Amino acid sequence: MRRIPPFKLVPEPLDDAARNLRKFRWAAKEIGTRHQLGGTPKLLQDQDWPVCSKCREKMTFYGQLDSINDEFCIADCGMIYVFICFGCIETASIVHSY
Repeated sequence: MRRIPPFKLVPEPLDDAARNLRKFRWAAKEIGTRHQLGGTPKLLQDQDWPVCSKCREKMTFYGQLDSINDEFCIADCGMIYVFICFGCIETASIVHSY
C-alpha cells in the first residue's frame, strides 16, 4: 500500500451561488473544514480498511471530503472517504457520520 503525503484542502467558491451558501447553523466549528488529500483519514467511526476487489491488497487513502453546510450535509455532518488501488485503478468510497 502506498501512502500519499498529506495536503489540506481549502474550498474556494467559484461562482456567486457557492459564495452565497449559508454556513452551518448548529454544527461544531470544524465541520466543513476537514477536507484533505492523502495522509491518514480522520475517521469518524471504526472501519475496516478497504481492499482492492481485484488484487486483494489494501487500498491507498486518497482523500476525504467534508459536509458543506446544512443544505449539503453528508449523513449528519459526516464525510466521504476515497481510497484507490494504483495497480488496478479500482476505487472505493465510504461515508461516515457522527
